[in-house]
Amino acid sequence: MSDQVSVMCAQLIKAVNVMMDAESSQKYRLEALKFCEEFKEKCSFCVPCGLQLADNAQTGIVRHFGLQILEHVIKFRWNNMPQPEKVQLKDCAIQLLSGTYSILEEERYIKDVLSRIIVEMIKREWPQNWPDMLKEMEALTSLGEAQTELVMLILLRLAEDVITFQTLPTQRRRDIQQTLTQNMDSVFSFLLAILQLNVDDYRKLKMIPGQELQAKAHCRVAVATLNTLAGYIDWVSLAHITNDNCRLLEMLCLLLSEAELQLEAAECLLIAISRKGNLEDRKPFMLLFDDVAIQYILSAAQSADGVAIFDKFSQTPPVGGMERRYIFLKRLCQVLCALGSQLCSLVGSDIKVEVPANLSKYMEAFLAFTTHPSQFLKSSTQITWGALFRHEILSKDPVVVGLAINYLKTTMTNLVKIGFPSRNDNPSCEYSRVDFDSDEDFNSFFNSFRAQQGEVVRSACRIVPLEAFQIAAEWLQYQIASPIDTGNTTSKAAEGLCSIVSPSVVQWDAMTVFTECVVGQTFKNLEEEKLPIDQGMELLQAVLNYDTKDPLILSCVLTNVSALFPFVIHRPQFLPQVLFKLFAAITFEVVQESKVPRTRAVKNVRRHACYSIIKMCRDYPQYVLPCFDMLYTHVKELFSSEATLTQMEKCALIEALVLISNQFKDFAKQKAFLEELMASVVAQWTSDEMRQVLWDPALFLSFVGADQVVSEQSKDTDITGLNRARLSFCLYTILGVVKRARWPADLEEAKAGGFVVGYTSTGTPIYRNPCATQVLALLPNVLALIRTHNSLFMPENMARLSETFSRAYEVMDVEKNMVLGLPQPLLDIYDSPVYKTNLERMQGFFCTLYDNCFHILGNAGLSLQQDFYAIEGLADQIVGSTFASLDHVPDHRLRPMIHILISFWSLVLSCPQEYYDSLLCPLLGPLFNYMLQRLSVKWQVINQRSVVTEEDDEEEEQEVVVCEESQVTQEMLEEQLVRLVTREVLDLLTVSCISRKVPEPQGIKEENDEEEMKTDSVQTVSPAQPSDELTELGKCLVKHENIYMDLLTLSFTSLSWKDTTNCHRTASMVCWNLLRQVVGGSLLPEAVTWFYTSVLRGLQMHGQHEVCNSTLTQLAMLIYESLRPRYIELRAVMTQIPNIIFENLDQYDQRLLDPNAQKVGEKKRKEQFKKLIAGTVGKALCQQFRKEVHIRNLPSLFKKPKPDKDILNNSETLGLAALFSPELNTL
Repeated sequence: MSDQVSVMCAQLIKAVNVMMDAESSQKYRLEALKFCEEFKEKCSFCVPCGLQLADNAQTGIVRHFGLQILEHVIKFRWNNMPQPEKVQLKDCAIQLLSGTYSILEEERYIKDVLSRIIVEMIKREWPQNWPDMLKEMEALTSLGEAQTELVMLILLRLAEDVITFQTLPTQRRRDIQQTLTQNMDSVFSFLLAILQLNVDDYRKLKMIPGQELQAKAHCRVAVATLNTLAGYIDWVSLAHITNDNCRLLEMLCLLLSEAELQLEAAECLLIAISRKGNLEDRKPFMLLFDDVAIQYILSAAQSADGVAIFDKFSQTPPVGGMERRYIFLKRLCQVLCALGSQLCSLVGSDIKVEVPANLSKYMEAFLAFTTHPSQFLKSSTQITWGALFRHEILSKDPVVVGLAINYLKTTMTNLVKIGFPSRNDNPSCEYSRVDFDSDEDFNSFFNSFRAQQGEVVRSACRIVPLEAFQIAAEWLQYQIASPIDTGNTTSKAAEGLCSIVSPSVVQWDAMTVFTECVVGQTFKNLEEEKLPIDQGMELLQAVLNYDTKDPLILSCVLTNVSALFPFVIHRPQFLPQVLFKLFAAITFEVVQESKVPRTRAVKNVRRHACYSIIKMCRDYPQYVLPCFDMLYTHVKELFSSEATLTQMEKCALIEALVLISNQFKDFAKQKAFLEELMASVVAQWTSDEMRQVLWDPALFLSFVGADQVVSEQSKDTDITGLNRARLSFCLYTILGVVKRARWPADLEEAKAGGFVVGYTSTGTPIYRNPCATQVLALLPNVLALIRTHNSLFMPENMARLSETFSRAYEVMDVEKNMVLGLPQPLLDIYDSPVYKTNLERMQGFFCTLYDNCFHILGNAGLSLQQDFYAIEGLADQIVGSTFASLDHVPDHRLRPMIHILISFWSLVLSCPQEYYDSLLCPLLGPLFNYMLQRLSVKWQVINQRSVVTEEDDEEEEQEVVVCEESQVTQEMLEEQLVRLVTREVLDLLTVSCISRKVPEPQGIKEENDEEEMKTDSVQTVSPAQPSDELTELGKCLVKHENIYMDLLTLSFTSLSWKDTTNCHRTASMVCWNLLRQVVGGSLLPEAVTWFYTSVLRGLQMHGQHEVCNSTLTQLAMLIYESLRPRYIELRAVMTQIPNIIFENLDQYDQRLLDPNAQKVGEKKRKEQFKKLIAGTVGKALCQQFRKEVHIRNLPSLFKKPKPDKDILNNSETLGLAALFSPELNTL
């Protein structure tokens, strides 16, 4: 035997060396790997080989392999090993622990695998068969630092496997966890003693010359102990953490000053202070607000920051030195945030915790992190600032009120967008290079950080509104008075203009955000008589008088005009000046009559001005009304002049006029105005020429120039370009009018103005819209355009596209990136002119045209109401246009139709009930039927793609290279589009049919039952039986058998499509609510079987995801329990489930079918049913080829004995007192 072992060990050593040798060929490496794996699986003398290979005389990689063999034996052969062999292997493993090299010499990977071996045995045998395990571990620590570190690794891995990852059966996990909990006093005392001892020795020895290695050994043990503590602090009872007047927390605070231990100590401290649970148990955390504790945290932060900055400028910084200390700073910041969170929870609660006397010291430390150069550290503090400013008691404390002003002043600096990792113009840049991979990453982060700051600024303004306004006013005045500094990086658009990183721009930008937040809150938080109106008007006057030709700064100026506009309400005479400023910006150009395309900044200024006017007219129409004539005259002048307004800009001005016209509150007057406003559009849109173009695909393509070959050098002022502009303007105008024209909100005013034409049977007023006549006249051609547009995708019309525009219908790059979630293009720091190719222009034109058509239809129902829904044959007209040629329409065009037309503005939501049968059923029925067929085919193709033959694999290798080069394949795009279309359709189904009644699922309770939560396995809360109801529309659709069957088929089929989000939503909200309408009726057995197997197919596809598993199991159980009594066919389905235990199925059926059977609780029933259908649950790809580990349960230590007799059947009469008598303790 020993000879065999020696020969095999020699072969294994050779194989391991071949595998690990960089010079080995792939062929030899694979052969060696195969040999080693077969040895582990088949050899009968693995243990002696493993022990021989693990000997210290071998090289590190050979020892590691020997230990891996022992681990493999324990994992996969333990259940079949005789008890003496188990004991022998355990003893050998303990000897291996005792015989390692010293703590500084031993390789980390050896320590790791040694700890794994011991933990695997503990998981199988402790506490029942290895009761002295903890004592043995304690004894090992007396052998030296190496063994002490190994014991720490063992205890940590045990906690991770049992508590964090839960990698063992429930009963074993519960036994181990409860035994750990019972022994936690001694475990914690042991850990703290080891920590104290090694920290003391480390501190002594590090000061003695020549003892550096021994000091390092003690430091290594201390680090391992802190890491182990971190694994326990997260879940043990809070009493262990706060025991002995918070001794643990005190030790951790002291260790913050030790450079080698501070990071691990901070992580332990963070985990401890972040604990939730009973407020009374958390009360001791308030000791950390003591002067000494806060001083330790603050001095540690200052020290670490100083070293980090020193490292940065050092010629030879220590490897990872700056980064480690920076991570430590982050942990300290999180510690202070967690302390603030505990403070907010405890102060003002039922347990009567007072505001700490030295709150100012804590706030000072916290403010220090908010003023740190690192943008990440600043952002980490924002949530806590917000919580303090919103707190009912703390927000009134003088310290917090004073700090609110300091915070606002600090925010003036923090809002400035500096610290791009590619630059070196600020200390923040150094930290950004650690935190962000690129300028785009930083930009994305900073935008969300700025939004956070905006929220907190608004909260601070509620505490100190006047002081905040004063700070904003001074900053605004300072910016207006400051000369423009373009810096080193200027715009490429024109000489002397700023770029987005120019000093003046970043300051104006930050000031604008601050002013916007502050002024809005000033009006919300101050009574009218306290408003600083004079100062506000003075600021507005200064902004209006400020003149700049820089588009980036002008955009900020316009935002300030909008922010300060509410002051104009109190001084209406200034309104014309505001309008004049905005109108000047609408036609803003950097270089007049330039042939170069506008830059993004110039376009933004013009859009900004348009939006500002719309916002004024929307929010303050009654104040703008006196200037209506002036506004209208100016708009007419702009339209007739040579000013090159885009179609969107023209439409924005029309929308503004329509919004003000709503204030006429006179139907006849407003109708006359709208007729005048739309006269040219009505004439163009209803002309014979336009009708021919809109109704004929060939003429349409010719009209817009898509059938012409165009070179990039040709001018874009050709006739087809003007035709596209005419079409766009007409649609934008129709959309603007139908979206904005409304009747007065007040019923009496609407009556007086002639807007009310009658009442419904329920007494609801029926309104008429002054734009109805014009819009209804234009509607036929809008529908014709939709039909024509759909037909453009037919082969004969695709063939008409010229070579230039052959890709005009493809997905635009911006949309493609959004669909696939790819990062947006690089930042344009220099604001270059935006050049678009002819193809890009045509793509944009088709996309916008199509979207606007559906926006018009979607808004028409909401705006015109009865006038729209009462159109004769409306359903046929919409079906005949929007559903025409749908087979040829690609998914990226189909998606906006469903989203805009029905889901978003929802003809469904605004449609009166009396039109459900005449309009919505004929509309939704064909749509759901068509989408069911279309999506079923698409998902079938997607599912088949995952079953790839070996021949295809070779062909796809080249495709993979292309994929890597281009980052995206057409296949991925198509699949994601199918997924998005599916979600739109099922969202539509949900909106149409389901009326939500169930409150949103609540989070896991944190305040109570903490120990119980940790003791039981973490389970996703199963939804209760859905109590949602069908909407009135849903009830109407269900009456139509064909539509109803399509709805059922679509929702149940979708459960097995590869989309977990859709599966979860549909299973939890839709399926049962639709099915239960017919549960009491007579369903065909085949239909019942199909519904049930559809859910099981869903489990096969998505069951590995806990959330989907929970909802699908719940749905399967509802169907089975509701229909099994009448349909025995469901049992036949159950018998086909792999590995089902028929005895358990019989018991479940008996309880279900026998009215006299003992009833079980719902939770237990769910568990039983889940076990029955467990064989249908599919495995994740990463789990499919993994060898399963089986850990046997041992006799439970903690199971309560069952009562010997049934109290209910006991003939004796038991009084209340008798139930609690000592004699009945066994019950």
